[in-house]
Amino acid sequence: MANWTITATTIYCDSVEDEVTLIIKNDGTVQCTGYSRYSKPTGEIVSLMKIKSKQAGKQLECEGLECSRITQYHDKLMAEEGGEIGRSTGSE
Repeated sequence: MANWTITATTIYCDSVEDEVTLIIKNDGTVQCTGYSRYSKPTGEIVSLMKIKSKQAGKQLECEGLECSRITQYHDKLMAEEGGEIGRSTGSE
């Protein structure tokens, strides 16, 4: 088991053009603040995403909890811990 309970890092996510925080618990559970905000946007967030998409010149949308950013962060932690941490999403 990992020598920590929870760890997090804030990154810039170019899929939603915003900073998000990736959270990994020592049991391998992953969470992303961008997922909770952008995976099923409503109201003001939908409007914001349309504006940001137009400015970025591409369709912006959350890639979900299986995105490469989460996977890379999880894999980095797993390598540091010697491969002890399994991966699961916080939605299971």
